[in-house]
Amino acid sequence: MRPTALEGMRKALLVAAAASVVLAGCHRQVARNAPIPPPPASAPPEESAAPTTTPPAPSPIPPIIPGVPPESGETGIASWYGNPFHGRASASGEIYDMEQMTAAHRTLPFGTLVRVHNLDNQKTVDVRINDRGPFVDGRVIDLSHAAARTIEMIGPGTAHVQLEILTQPAAISTAFFGVQVGSFRNRDNAQRLRREMAAKYGRARLVERADTPGFWHVVVGQETTPDGAAALGNRISGENSSILSALVVRIDSI
Repeated sequence: MRPTALEGMRKALLVAAAASVVLAGCHRQVARNAPIPPPPASAPPEESAAPTTTPPAPSPIPPIIPGVPPESGETGIASWYGNPFHGRASASGEIYDMEQMTAAHRTLPFGTLVRVHNLDNQKTVDVRINDRGPFVDGRVIDLSHAAARTIEMIGPGTAHVQLEILTQPAAISTAFFGVQVGSFRNRDNAQRLRREMAAKYGRARLVERADTPGFWHVVVGQETTPDGAAALGNRISGENSSILSALVVRIDSI
């Protein structure tokens, strides 16, 4: 080979090698100086759910009780009675008919018209007082069978009631009130208690009522008001442990 040709080949090889070196350097420089990509955006934090709170229970609404009368009457327990009193004379002398709208009360005048409000179910009934009773502490009126059925107290037997006086007889005799302290079938036993009470409190009597034939009731005192009789009853109860019941009653005959 001629020297000129050999020299040309050498130059070509040198140029190729230099070019490859330059290209390699350029590649590394581009790689090194390329901007660093930003880190991948982190996923936004999940919004924490709003704390779940149980809403407070609403305050109970007080029940609205319709028909409750104003506080102008006596309150207490009502009971009712039927047989064996049906067909017998009542304390007023009227024959008791348990299917009529009547009632017994210890102090109201005979003939008084009373509206009875059953506070357990808000039912009402109007009754006429024609008898005496009930002779049980805490009870304020004894209804006929018909009246008790009207305010749905036959089953329970008693009910919480309030009494509303509608009318009273135009002519009422002078009223006196005493304290019933006992009832006896044996008249001698009744007489013995009567004497004891008269010695302590000045006045006591035996009363035999048409509605309770065969019983003698011991009634102490002769007050002009129910409050006066109630005060006497409290005194009797406080001073005599043997007296289990002291009930204010109207004295219908002197």
